Amino acid sequence: MHRFVHLTTVLAAVLSHGTAALAGGTFRISPEVAFEGRFFGEDPLFEGQFDRVQGGLILSGDLRWTNDDRNVRVLIEPYLRLDSQDDARTYFDLREGSVFYRAGDWDFLAGVSQVFWGVAESRNVVDIINQFDTVEDFDEGEKLGQPMLRVGRATDYGTFEAYYLPFFREREFAGVNGRLRTALPVDEDAATFEREGEVFAGDFALRYSNRFDAFDLGLHAFYGTSRNPVLTPDAAGTELAPFYPRLVQGGVDLQYTSGPWLLKLEAVGADTANDTFASTVAGFEYTFFDIRRSGVDVGLIGEYLHDSRDQARAPVTLFENDMFVGTRIALNDTQDTEILAGAIVDTETSGTVASVEAQTRLGDRFLLEAEARLFIGSDDPLVEPFQDDDHLLLRLTYFF
Repeated sequence: MHRFVHLTTVLAAVLSHGTAALAGGTFRISPEVAFEGRFFGEDPLFEGQFDRVQGGLILSGDLRWTNDDRNVRVLIEPYLRLDSQDDARTYFDLREGSVFYRAGDWDFLAGVSQVFWGVAESRNVVDIINQFDTVEDFDEGEKLGQPMLRVGRATDYGTFEAYYLPFFREREFAGVNGRLRTALPVDEDAATFEREGEVFAGDFALRYSNRFDAFDLGLHAFYGTSRNPVLTPDAAGTELAPFYPRLVQGGVDLQYTSGPWLLKLEAVGADTANDTFASTVAGFEYTFFDIRRSGVDVGLIGEYLHDSRDQARAPVTLFENDMFVGTRIALNDTQDTEILAGAIVDTETSGTVASVEAQTRLGDRFLLEAEARLFIGSDDPLVEPFQDDDHLLLRLTYFF
């Protein structure tokens, strides 16, 4: 963490050099604060874990400056979480701290940023640039900020992008006292790397994207360090040590849109020192719009997930041979009320991770979010450590 803080300090110094020009553009600051509670239905499974109630305070927002010509943008998004139970869940991250510049068909970005690739709902196997913030969100829904240099060009044949990632972000895990952790806690300080240079080895990625009539296509190539570590017990058998292998990966994401239908595919082929494998997600989303003229939209989602890795030598994954079924409900009301419910089911063990997420605005300043998550299947070796971690999360965010 101290290395990352040093990088953000350097970035801040670079940004401060151009403060004299800021007066000529548009400046906006949008802070927000959130109060959060997680409530677990069962006593913890492992010794040392806290009991049933976990409180949190989140301070975040963004600071944005855009010049008058709208071809230069400075964006800063700090994120601070304070947790009442798990020290590993109290942390600071710079989600964004970047300078963006556009010159004709070319654009350039330098700093800390977040990049999203993919079309699927349940999991995005092509989404490789950022490290996932698994302390924040169990299902890989949140990301850590990634230091990068990005160059892009828009042409008549599509958009081309090149990335250089000079610093690797290690994955963070729940602490000994935390819930939603493995039977053995993870010692992040014991992390090892296959590549020389470790966190400073540098990663590279190329991306091509375009739209062909009803098709949205993305292609990528990546060389660097895997974001997903292999966890192995230490010599004493009391903790897990992360190992980050070299990763070479190529992939495609494709979406076909036809009226209420969305057909989706994500696929990657990858190579590490121990394995060559493929990961795929394929499925559909069908939306019933304006049901009985109520303004309500209901989407039905189905996806199949497959990962061909040898599980004895691979990072732990819940997505080896699974089905995802879900529904998305948008009330389209003035409160922007939305509900997303779904479940990932292992087709071999019937192990299931189910969740319901809902959000609605309360007036102009507040956002209320609720999430319930269930872990079903004590016979599934990947679900079993979380069998007593069914929980309800409530979050109230105030926008200044």
